[in-house]
Amino acid sequence: MAASESNEQLLGMLRHSITELVRREGPDLTARQLATFLICYLESEAQTVRGLAAKLNISKPAVTRALDRLVEFDLVRRKDDPLDRRSILVQRTQTGLGFLRELRGIVKEAAAQARHVVGATGTRGELRAI
Repeated sequence: MAASESNEQLLGMLRHSITELVRREGPDLTARQLATFLICYLESEAQTVRGLAAKLNISKPAVTRALDRLVEFDLVRRKDDPLDRRSILVQRTQTGLGFLRELRGIVKEAAAQARHVVGATGTRGELRAI
């Protein structure tokens, strides 16, 4: 039962985080766009369209469409790879770093709320205050 409660808490945190992302001012990203963004910002190595397609197990055109939207919001920028002109590197931006900070805050808030609900009830609570 403890694993089930933990899973419910995680799903509640995810729900809270996504709801806050939708409510906030700024870009409203799809799951694919958000996954692409997070790989670009949370992994240390440089990302390419080919590499992102492999990591996400989706086609290169699907990655290109996600990147088009992220570029539109100034969350990433594209740059020709000087070592392989057939390849495109994905670079971080200041706007993207700000969005990442905001996203971290939203997730921390969701985690704190989950801990508060569990602490107040002594059991798995539900994150209803969203």
